[in-house]
Order: sequence, then C-alpha cells, then structure tokens
Amino acid sequence: MAESSDRRIEDKEYDVDLTDCLLHHMDISVSESEKRTTPALNIRDCYTVYLVETRITDNSWEITEHGLGQIWRRYSEFEQLRHYLCSTYPWAVVPPLPEKKHSFPVLGNSNDTFDPDFIDRRRAALETFLHRIASHPIVSKDSMFLMFLQEEEGWRNSIKDIGYVQLAEDKFKCLSAGVRVKHSDPEFEQIRKYSRAVQGSLSNLLRIRSRAALRIYNVHKLSSGYGKVFSEWSAIEKEMGDSLQRIGHFFDSIASGSETFLEEEEHIIDQLKEYLHFASSLEDLCGKRDVLQLELEQNRESLKSKRSEKEKILQGKSSLVSRLLGSIDSEETKNMRLTSVEQKIHEGQESIFQNEEVLRDFKTKALADVESFQKRKVADLTETLEDFIKLQIKMARKGLQTWSNIKDCINSIPT
Repeated sequence: MAESSDRRIEDKEYDVDLTDCLLHHMDISVSESEKRTTPALNIRDCYTVYLVETRITDNSWEITEHGLGQIWRRYSEFEQLRHYLCSTYPWAVVPPLPEKKHSFPVLGNSNDTFDPDFIDRRRAALETFLHRIASHPIVSKDSMFLMFLQEEEGWRNSIKDIGYVQLAEDKFKCLSAGVRVKHSDPEFEQIRKYSRAVQGSLSNLLRIRSRAALRIYNVHKLSSGYGKVFSEWSAIEKEMGDSLQRIGHFFDSIASGSETFLEEEEHIIDQLKEYLHFASSLEDLCGKRDVLQLELEQNRESLKSKRSEKEKILQGKSSLVSRLLGSIDSEETKNMRLTSVEQKIHEGQESIFQNEEVLRDFKTKALADVESFQKRKVADLTETLEDFIKLQIKMARKGLQTWSNIKDCINSIPT
C-alpha cells in the first residue's frame, strides 16, 4: 500500500493507474426525476425514473464512446448495476444505494416514497452513488458500468444475459460461511468488528437526531399559535396594535421556517445514512472472504480424505463393502483404484493451489480498497459533521434575530 503517486497494480484485464478514473474524463449527473405509470390490466403501477446525463470532458480518453448522453433509469436498474459490481468485484467496497423507504423519519408524512422532497433527496444520493463508482480507478472502467451510463436498451439486454439468479445463493453462502469457517483472518475480523461498531454508533446517532428534530419541529410549529394570538390581540389594542401585529408575523415566520430547516438537515443526514450502509458493505466484504476460506478448507478436507484412501490401498486394506461381500481386490483392481485416487489427489492439490491464489489476491485488493475507503470516509464525515454544525448555527442565529426583532417591536410600543 505504497503512497507513491505513480503507483499501479496489475488487474486481470489491464494495468490500472490508481491516480486515474472515469470521473476525471466525464461529467455525470442525475438531474431530474419523473413519475410514470404503467397500466397493467386494471392496476396502475406507478414508479419513478431518473435522468442520468453524461458529458465527456476528455475526448482523447480511449474508454469512452459517446460525447453526450441522456438516459432514464429506474431505481431497480441502479440495484441491478450494484449487484453486478458486487459480483464482478467481490474485493471492492461497492458504494451503497440510497434507501428505498425513509428510515429514522421525523415528519408524519415521511413514509410516502413518492413525496417530492424524498424523491429529490434520492435523486441526489443516486448521483453520489454514480460518482463514487466513477471515482474508483478499477471499477469505473468496467464495460457494463460505461454501458449503464451511455446505452439504455443495450445495457438492459446485456444485464439480462449475465444471470442474477445466483446472487441470492451467493448472499446465503456469505451468511453461512462465517459460521462454518474454521480459520478466520485477524485483519478481516477487525474490519467486521469495526463495521458493526460503526453501524451501532451511526444508528444511535440517527435515532437521537430523529427524536430531537421532531421535538424542535413541534416547538417551532407551536409558534404559529403565538402568531395567531398576537394577531388577534392587535385588533383589540389601539396603541399597541401595529407592534403586536408585527410580533405575530415574526412568530409565524418561526413556524413556517421549521420545514425548510428540516429539509436542509435531511440532505445532510442522508450523508450519514450513506456511511451507515457503507458499514454493511464492509461486513459483506468479510463475508465474501469467508466464502473463499470455506471453499479452501473444504478442498483441504477432501484432499486429506483422498490421501487417507491412498494409504489404505497401499497397505492392502479392503473396503468395508468388500469385506462384507467376501471379495478381495485383484492386483489390477488395486492399481486402477490407486491411479484413480492419485489423479483425484493431483486435482485436489491444483484446486487448493488455485484457492490459495484467489484468496491471496482477494485479500491484497480488498485491504487496499478498504484503506482507500477509510481515507475518503474521514474527509467525508468531517465535512458532513461540519455542515451539520453550520446549519445548527445558522438556524440559531436566525432564531436569535427573530427574537431580537420581537424585542424591538415591544420596545417600539408607545408608553
């Protein structure tokens, strides 16, 4: 994991320059969303599509094909893309997708997945998802990813041919392998422990914020009651009427500004949710390592069994079935059995060698990708927390200014 700027690693298809990626040569945006309806018999199926726009900024780059593109994609297609990348690059920390439904909601109407604010936040998060992939020095150059960005029907047809039936089975294997594997890797166990701890911390943070934001929202909304009272009062008091009327307007502004504040805050909270789901990606990485380790251990057990069988043949020991039937193997039969088992031993040794090579390659690439992720995470979370604090300061200052204005209104009442 050298830090030299010209560092390169060998990939199966090409040398990969770790200082280069698709995002250096292409602008990618998810600029719009649109609600559509597909009539099916008497049922109207509603769904949302997102406009993915790309623009080549470096026409000399050999991997890109089209200069400008506009493609509508459904959320399910983003899911297919992520499944494909997880399967093709099992060692990579593949970025998570935004949530399908609200988690840690604040407002009562937040469970509506067609809510315009929720859709807009998801649109922004899908753009971040594509930027994450496009900034990866290896994954960003994948042909299916490039096709996803630039070919609407071509990609849909190609993705069907890959076959995702195996994905559910692979997920199950990852879940079961962690229980059955005998030899764990300390470095991956540390990653698994870290990912679970982060999930716990971020979940608690988001849960507390949800409760706190709801209370603040309700308090601000109650200010509209003050506004109504002061407005009604202004009609009664002749000398104080104008000042009381202005005070009522200021209280109304507190109430009306609460939803805007929460919308701004939700955009920041979505960035914390992304890293909550990133933690799951890290844990999945450990599960994939367990699958490879389990396959290696099973092949080693099989090889051990074949070697034991060979020893019995060389020692002239008959099988249980042969002894029960009273038959004795001839010398020719023994030689045939010996040749067969030796062939299986050779094949088993080759399989183990391949398993070990795959596991070593997976570990090297996975740990490098995790290291890169950790560096990016620190910068991202620092910026997110700073934005959250700045927003709170902004709202506190706005509240202070409003109360100062209310104070000025009271001071302006003639005595």
